[in-house]
Amino acid sequence: MITDAQIERWLREDIGHHDVTNQVPGETTGRLVAKESGVLAGLEAAGAVFDYLGVEALETLEDGTPVGPGDEALRVEGPAREILRGERVAVNLAGHASGIATRTRAAVDRARTESDDVCIAATRKTTPGLRGVEKRAVVAGGGDTHRLDLSHMVMVKDNHIAEMGLEGAIDHFRERTSFATKLDVEVETVADAPRAAEAGADIVLLDNMSPEETREAVDRLERYGGVLAEASGGITLETVADYAATGVDVISMGSLTHSAPSLDLSFRTGE
Repeated sequence: MITDAQIERWLREDIGHHDVTNQVPGETTGRLVAKESGVLAGLEAAGAVFDYLGVEALETLEDGTPVGPGDEALRVEGPAREILRGERVAVNLAGHASGIATRTRAAVDRARTESDDVCIAATRKTTPGLRGVEKRAVVAGGGDTHRLDLSHMVMVKDNHIAEMGLEGAIDHFRERTSFATKLDVEVETVADAPRAAEAGADIVLLDNMSPEETREAVDRLERYGGVLAEASGGITLETVADYAATGVDVISMGSLTHSAPSLDLSFRTGE
């Protein structure tokens, strides 16, 4: 849900209080064009910016669509001044989101070489104010959003365990959650994986383990039916296939959002 308040903040940041640059008369058309191959995302947000400015979107590709150099992603029509005012914000949003979708698709494709079932998920390592755009981009690339915010799932992390102990932390949060809320427990050693499952974890997050350690932990969790194994921590495009081969159910990657380069997009008017 892109709100008017969000769009106003984005535009205010770029336009400022005295925009002379875009004082261009008349009506025109504009096209958002890919300059390199990738997977599109963020077009809803880009379109919302133009709509807020009274610019009509004539054609829009869907998020998740693969594109190559020269492919047109979005075409708009309206007052030249408003199209030019919205241009940079729209391109920045779509380029950033498309970069995330492209990186996610690459991670999914590499994981699929080893497993047809493993889920590639994002994390909460998102840009403040842009989480909705970035999480949708992950989905456009074939990934999973993971939890959208702190209310969607309880994650028992290292700091919780440091304060209350592994079993104590699990008991503490289990008493405070609904039956519909899952408990994801982070462990840093193979030995702690079955401990977490035994104590009531729904998901055991194997943090910063090597593929070999991850495989051993997954094997130890097999006797706990229904408990999912999640690998996380420093997993890259170069190593994601190695983790997919371990048998984990989920691979969560912060790099999908915090390290994805923007897809190179261009905006052209008057054509």
